[in-house]
Amino acid sequence: MAITTTTDDDFTAVRHSLGPTRDSVTHKFQIMGHEGYLTVGLFDNGQPGEIFVKMAKEGSTLSGLMQAFCRAFSLALQFGLPLDEAVARFKDMRFEPMGPTGNPDVPEAKSIIDYVARYLEVEFVHKAR
Repeated sequence: MAITTTTDDDFTAVRHSLGPTRDSVTHKFQIMGHEGYLTVGLFDNGQPGEIFVKMAKEGSTLSGLMQAFCRAFSLALQFGLPLDEAVARFKDMRFEPMGPTGNPDVPEAKSIIDYVARYLEVEFVHKAR
């Protein structure tokens, strides 16, 4: 579903939302004892169109900030920001928790946001090439 938004300067942004039923990938991760689940909702072409991160410590500040990040990241994708550019903006962000992940494709993370960006890069950017 496309939603068109116009502004005073005649710039038109088109949002491509995912349908009510869509394929997705859910990935369990852990960074320094912080466990979470990343769910990636997919457009019909198999590319990410939305992300959700559910942290084990529900109700925490970290969980709330992750929800805000996911909403903004998803909107950016739906308004046409290419995934590789979105990944580049969030990869290497550094803050706690950080450390080993147990994922051989992303063995170290500088933050949860860094981990999400690196996971998306490995699973969707590199595989699309």
